[in-house]
Amino acid sequence: MTVIALDVMSGDLGAQECVPAAVLALASDPDLRLLLVGDPAVIEAGLAGTPVRGRCEIVPATEIITMEDSPREAIRRKKHSSMRIAVDLVHEGRAAATVSAGNTGALTAIAHFVLKCLPQVERAPIMSAVPNERGHTHLLDLGANVRATPLQLLQFALMGAIVARDVHGIARPRVGLLNIGTEETKGHDLVQEAHALLRARGGGGVEFDYVGFVEGGDIFGGEVDVVVTDGFTGNVALKTMEGVAGLISRRLRREFTASLPSKLAALLARPVLSRVSASLDPRAFNGAVMVGLKHIVVKSHGSADRVAMARAIAIAATAVRRRLIEHVTVALDNGAEPQGQGDPPA
Repeated sequence: MTVIALDVMSGDLGAQECVPAAVLALASDPDLRLLLVGDPAVIEAGLAGTPVRGRCEIVPATEIITMEDSPREAIRRKKHSSMRIAVDLVHEGRAAATVSAGNTGALTAIAHFVLKCLPQVERAPIMSAVPNERGHTHLLDLGANVRATPLQLLQFALMGAIVARDVHGIARPRVGLLNIGTEETKGHDLVQEAHALLRARGGGGVEFDYVGFVEGGDIFGGEVDVVVTDGFTGNVALKTMEGVAGLISRRLRREFTASLPSKLAALLARPVLSRVSASLDPRAFNGAVMVGLKHIVVKSHGSADRVAMARAIAIAATAVRRRLIEHVTVALDNGAEPQGQGDPPA
């Protein structure tokens, strides 16, 4: 039985979506058990009468970390929050992973403080998937580390390849380094140094193909499976994608309802639009793995509904069952130290 701790109270929607998400996840996975952390009365009300109640344990929490709380305040002053207790349950060995839709900065800080990084890892990035022409592309870091050294980018590539392989079933991931161009001369010194390390190291015990520099547009082309960058650039790229997707959706809705002929055209186009919408549904890609920690932490989008949240829970369970931490540890033992480079960059 795989046990996951779910932070029920955090995020934009909190328990009203997290508890139904727990029911959905349990219904689709008979080998799953959840520790639901939050207000017992609220959680119990949401579970009442469901056939999966026997595979849930309610763990009380008296505080909630809001989106406005700073990471430092979350660690110091909210030790009884649902997020902190969910992470503590993993540290105590009661759960194999934790899932939260809460404040990203607070979750990153708490996870690093309580669970720690693997000995070989300098910083743990956040990794998630975005749709492309052929399926999806994995992007990291999405905001955990604003800056990244060349060695850290090398480690991000190794860990990203492992997640793509073990969690998402890509046998030999193609890995690219995000840059302002694909030419060898493009990019600042850090990107150039990381590029050299990746070419010299190769997979380091992980079977992946390093394709070199990629541009922002390549994320969606389907020619690369994992795109590596620092957290600042990755987060800006992700938020830009979300903004463009929202703009297109709003524009289509407005145009298809502008007149009677437009409404008729919308009716005819509905099957095609439905298929496109389903293939680009962000709920199917929800669940960002915080890679490089000693235990598994999955960050859900803050506004995730029950379907998206259930997906994040499933990602966490898959990472546990496919022994993600063990595989990352072995890969970094074989490939994290760049040969002939001396001490890692400060």
